[in-house]
Amino acid sequence: MNQDRQAILYGLGAVALWSTVATAFKVGLGLMGPVELMWLAALVSWLLMGALVLKQGAMRQALTSGWKTALWAGIMNPVAYYLVLFAAYDRLPGQEAMALNYTWALAMAFLAVPILGQRLTRVDILAGVVAYAGVWVIATRGAVLNVSFADPVGVLFALSSTLLWALYWLFNARDCRKPIVGQWQNFTVGLPVLTVLLLMGPGLQWHGWKGFGAGVYVGLFEMGIAFVLWQMAVHKVSRTAKVSTLIFLSPPVSLMLLYLVVDEPLLFSTFIGLGLILFGLALQQLQVKPVAVEQ
Repeated sequence: MNQDRQAILYGLGAVALWSTVATAFKVGLGLMGPVELMWLAALVSWLLMGALVLKQGAMRQALTSGWKTALWAGIMNPVAYYLVLFAAYDRLPGQEAMALNYTWALAMAFLAVPILGQRLTRVDILAGVVAYAGVWVIATRGAVLNVSFADPVGVLFALSSTLLWALYWLFNARDCRKPIVGQWQNFTVGLPVLTVLLLMGPGLQWHGWKGFGAGVYVGLFEMGIAFVLWQMAVHKVSRTAKVSTLIFLSPPVSLMLLYLVVDEPLLFSTFIGLGLILFGLALQQLQVKPVAVEQ
């Protein structure tokens, strides 16, 4: 099997796991608060990443260098990004939070202008107009002429998560750390912060095996294995565009799982808005730009 085929298989594995996380988020948040779910998931992911760093023989490097970057990167991801994202999922239907979160790639293109000095193309602008028209459809639940959102705070959280994720990857453009080492260091910084927030807030509580399983699943697969699979896919493929388009497979599967597992009724406005968002992303992909890790 050649490297491109291996990369596509790794990419499909990552996308398959990402397709389940909206459902896992809703299940977990139905039993516990965002900080509790975030702390448990971060702990599991930190343990997994630490085991992988040890397996690669990179623990000495992880302990001796890269911490200046980790100090701010760990506050952005996992702490700020996932807390805001979970807050969005806590307030909105999973289908809406998931669809709005998919605009992070477009947010990154626009933010790259002031941060990295890049220029927007006409395609970037058109893609942004189309995708954010989809955001408006979802936020108003189809009542596009009505400026009264069903849950404006939830929408604000969802869109803020896209800005945080885009900023995280833009600031990491010159990060020289190995991906898994960097991820473990970030969680090493973030986990104590989350622990303080947990103890100051709801405290450590038991929410049953279902809640525990949801937290472990999110940490193990969404923040852990999917990240590793995607990194392997991007590393092996000859052109990033060959795997970056695989992310378009995730939303339909996510919607189906939310309907089947969480019993969440699917809104017609979600399909229209998500279609516009994915079309905007497809327009952007025509320029064959490198893509960072999705969430």
